Amino acid sequence: MTHTFRRLALIALFLLVYAAPLAAAQPLQVIIDGPGQSSLGYALAAPLGPTPGQALTGKGAQLNGYIRDNLSILPFLNPVEDRAILGGVILPAYSGPEVDIRRFKISGADILITAGWPEGDTEERPLNVELRALDTFSGAQIAARRYTLPRGLDMLGEVADRFCSEILIALVGRGELFQSRLAFVKPTGSEQKNIFTSRPGGRNLTQITKETGMALSPAWSADGSLIVFTYIDRRSHSLGMWNATSNSVQKVRFINNTVISPKFLPDNKLAASLSTRGSQDIFLLDHNLNRERVLESSSAINVSPSFDASGTKMAFCSNRLGNPHIFLKDLANGEITRISRSGNYNTSPSISPDGTLIAFTRRTDVGHRIFIYDLAAQAERQISFGPGSDEEPAFAPDGLFIAFTSTRSGTEQIYLTTRYGAQPRRIPTGQGAAGMPAWSARR
Repeated sequence: MTHTFRRLALIALFLLVYAAPLAAAQPLQVIIDGPGQSSLGYALAAPLGPTPGQALTGKGAQLNGYIRDNLSILPFLNPVEDRAILGGVILPAYSGPEVDIRRFKISGADILITAGWPEGDTEERPLNVELRALDTFSGAQIAARRYTLPRGLDMLGEVADRFCSEILIALVGRGELFQSRLAFVKPTGSEQKNIFTSRPGGRNLTQITKETGMALSPAWSADGSLIVFTYIDRRSHSLGMWNATSNSVQKVRFINNTVISPKFLPDNKLAASLSTRGSQDIFLLDHNLNRERVLESSSAINVSPSFDASGTKMAFCSNRLGNPHIFLKDLANGEITRISRSGNYNTSPSISPDGTLIAFTRRTDVGHRIFIYDLAAQAERQISFGPGSDEEPAFAPDGLFIAFTSTRSGTEQIYLTTRYGAQPRRIPTGQGAAGMPAWSARR
């Protein structure tokens, strides 16, 4: 295991041991039920140290920035800027009756986040930071944690992720989003694309492949240790795999085969669409990347497998009816159900982890749009509305959030919405275009 990943393991263990609740939090939930749902405003008070009324400008300000970056991507939260707070964001204290919630409430904030550093924020000793999210209407704590940071380790980003997860749990009941990672594709040269990863709020942006061709369609293994992708250059068409432990890339070429849309199953076996007999069929590959068995075969093109968390349901795209449509296969009994019944071009299915919903792309008269099919209700609904084209949906591990690629800003960028179609927010991915998002289930 490399130094980097030993360090990450140490950080995760330390936070697990030294994150403690401050007090009982009171529930404050946001109802997320459609494109027009109401949103909440939030504000961050200046981080404070042991000196009353004196804002911190070092690690305290950096942690506040990470929290702000994380919350900025949530479609149902709206930031209240510091300059809009009557009386300013520097409070006499970070807890207790001296926290002037009223100034934030009348400035439009429903949630106030305070940060207190009892020993300051310099690295003379292990540091403590107390984070609280307060309901400005009632004054109740909706999330409150104390974190202890060891000397010499940069753990501020991890603290921000964990606390924002606590806020999400309080608001919507699920907090996996900020404990996951995002993989995506960015152009890195002429006829050259590579895979990058980052935290959801844009932190830790890292290029993990440095290929001279095109690395496309990334997908994570269930344990987050591998990313598989399609690799295309002028001479070959291969299956690529990045190993997080060794930070290395392996490429496997299937003779006389194209490799399209590889995906991991929950047991870390692979599925990929390979060309056989003039058609594209979906195969299960064993851990040595040998073909184990056929998952779906026909005289048509079958691509883009997507699996639920149990590995028993597979959504896929096929043109067996003449045009691309979305289908669902029960891998236990072999039953196939047609999902998309409108339009003549439906692609890129993503099934929710719990297997209840399928997101997909449909080409419409005004561009590509994202739709959701509810398996229980046997009904679909549109959840993206442009402008530009919206494609390549990907369910986050919580089954609530969906990332997708959109040209609404002029170039391809990645946006975040909810399964109900909340107003999308752009996910920071650095300079240049970005697309083909894929979520990890773990760090």
